[in-house]
Amino acid sequence: MLNTFVVHVENKPGVLTRVASLFRRRAFNIDSLTVGRTEKPEVSRMTIVVDADRDQALRVEANLYKLVNVLLVENITGKPSICRDLAIIKVSAPHNERSPILDIINVFRARVVDFALDSLTIEITGGEEKVDRLLEVLRPYGILEMVRTGIVAMRRGTKSEEQAAAAAAAASGNGAATVAADDNVSYSV
Repeated sequence: MLNTFVVHVENKPGVLTRVASLFRRRAFNIDSLTVGRTEKPEVSRMTIVVDADRDQALRVEANLYKLVNVLLVENITGKPSICRDLAIIKVSAPHNERSPILDIINVFRARVVDFALDSLTIEITGGEEKVDRLLEVLRPYGILEMVRTGIVAMRRGTKSEEQAAAAAAAASGNGAATVAADDNVSYSV
């Protein structure tokens, strides 16, 4: 089962290497890993998708907390959340085949970001399934090149006061670890 973890870490050199090494040492394959800035310059947010059962997912979460720079870990699998993937796809598009390709792009609410003499470059954002379906439909035309960002995810709704307080304490560097009442949310404060 794919588990999606949202991990807040200190924005420091070497943190990504330590997180990736943890998964390597535990022999877990990372299906998707994205890292980006947050609303706080000193905190980065990782979205990590891993194929693991419930026990393995709990071990992954516990092991993430052993890393010094990890501030907050949340397994959002099964929680109301928003998950998006971005793909940029270059597809072969001779002049006589452009019209059907443009129709497909409109159906998927994607957009053309570059026109060339014999190709189109398309940008699509959405769930993994949506991106996969567009790729299936475009494959017969000839995909020349493609890049995907991987999953970025966020829980729906507002942060609970408990989450906000824990994240603020973690960002200030208090260092004592606590585990919240919610089984799938842990905090380092």
